[in-house]
Parts: sequence; C-alpha cells; structure tokens
Amino acid sequence: MPLAMNREVFITAAVTGSGGTQDKSPHVPRSPEQIAKSAIDAAKAGAAVVHCHVRDPETGKPSRDLALYREVTERIRDSGTDVVLNLTAGMGGDLMFDGTEKMNQMAGHSDMIGATARVAHVVECRPEICTLDCGTMNFNEADYVMVNTPGMLRDMAKRMTAAGVRIEIEAFDTGHLWLAKELAREGVIPAPTLVQLCMGVPWGAPDDLNTFLAMVNNVPADWHWSAFAIGRNQMPYVAASVLAGGNVRVGLEDNLWLDKGVLATNAQLVERAVTIISNLGARVITPAEVRAKLKLEKRAPLAK
Repeated sequence: MPLAMNREVFITAAVTGSGGTQDKSPHVPRSPEQIAKSAIDAAKAGAAVVHCHVRDPETGKPSRDLALYREVTERIRDSGTDVVLNLTAGMGGDLMFDGTEKMNQMAGHSDMIGATARVAHVVECRPEICTLDCGTMNFNEADYVMVNTPGMLRDMAKRMTAAGVRIEIEAFDTGHLWLAKELAREGVIPAPTLVQLCMGVPWGAPDDLNTFLAMVNNVPADWHWSAFAIGRNQMPYVAASVLAGGNVRVGLEDNLWLDKGVLATNAQLVERAVTIISNLGARVITPAEVRAKLKLEKRAPLAK
C-alpha cells in the first residue's frame, strides 16, 4: 500500500510488560498502585492508551492474578485521568522445555492455561482494548515457545468480542499478519481492526526498515496500526511509524533507557515521543479521539 505520513497520532504507553526487567530499573512498576500511577503519569504526559500487565508486588515477576488486574483497572478508572485502557491477554501460553531430550513433556515452569482463564481478567475488568498475539513463536529466553494456535486464537477472540472489548492484534512477523487477516475475514476479529507491529523481538521480525516496510505493506489499508521496536531503536521507530502512516508505542515494557546511561520513566518516554511527533508536524490525539476512531466504549469493571 502507498505510504503516507500520519498527521493525527495516538501514543500507547506499555508500562511494565512481563519480561525480567523488574530488577534492572527502579522505575519498572510492580504493585498495582505503582502500575496504575505510572500509567496515569504516562497519560498526563500525552499517552492516549496505556497497555498494562501485572506483576507480583513482592517479587516483580509476571502474574495472571485477576485481583491485581482489577486493582490496576479500578485505580486508573478512579483517578480522574482519562485514558484508554488496554490489558494484555498474552499470559498463559508459555511453553518451556528442559533441554532437548524431553520434548514429549513440558517443563514444570511452563504456564499453559485454557481460553477461559486467559481472558478471565478481560471479561471482568472490561478494558476498551485487549491484546491478541496472532501466532506461535520462539522467544530468545532458553527453550521457550509462545503458543497461540489458530483454534486458541479463535476461541479467545470470540470471548473478547462477546465481552465488548476491542481486539488489538499483536503481530511479531508477517505470518502473524497473514493469520490475523484470515481471522478478520472470518469475522472473528471485528472491524475496526487494530494491529500492533512488534519489531526487533527475538525471534520475530527484525527491526530493520526493509522488514518494517514489509510488515506495513501487509497491513490492510482500512486497518488502524501502531508499531514499536525494543531497546535503543524505540525512539527511531516513533519517527518511522509516523512517517509510514502509523501510530506509536513506547514504554518500559520495551525499553528502559531515556539516553545512554540514563534510566527512563514511562512519562519521560512518552514526553520524548510527543516531542518527536510534534517536530514531524503531526498532532498527538486524545483518548476521546481514539475512542471515536476505534469505536471504543469506556466501562467500569463488572460488579463483584
């Protein structure tokens, strides 16, 4: 498709993620209170969307605890700061192996659950958006496979849609886009369709510009898309995404650094992105404008 600069850009702040970064920076939030505060600070800095995982408050390790998701949701909703809430649904498909001789059994530290459990927090917390990782992929963490079979994706997507939540496809390679387009064709992922292009995550799509443009050119013209790259290329990809016609994602899930030797906060990363976008001549749009564009509904969590 032809590339044209996006003049009205929304920023997503991915505030904590599920990677092992909790001990690498004091700014990576752990508790629901810290995660919510970091998300609110990012929103005040210009992020229209906050993408949230939860962590064990004591260890900082990734968690699927529904009570933690609910607390994060309620703290953000009750804060008085308007922001579009995007919760991950990527947990629970982590297949691990112990070496190469026991391939007929998964390691004990695997985290594999069914579709109902994978979306339980989405159904209860009712965010405007939740993520759907559209493919199975090796990760650069020992013998770890992120498992998302076509059947699982169809099941999860139907549950997300029934809960009234907009799906954000996460595509880590062109094959993931291929499957996502099939799910959209089937109506399993309803329009307006939203996709996040995830660049530079080993072993998905590398973050060189040729691969990036191949990803962009595989996004249907009527879809809404954002992109990010991890680590040092996070900010260059803010510019690249806007110039290629997309929206942007920044945050501590993907990059810990503001400058060489300077650890960032989520708000600082958003502020840097706002500066880049504005200097390109584009406008950073608001949560209300994002809701109108993507036909989102802001709702409170289900009553207990």
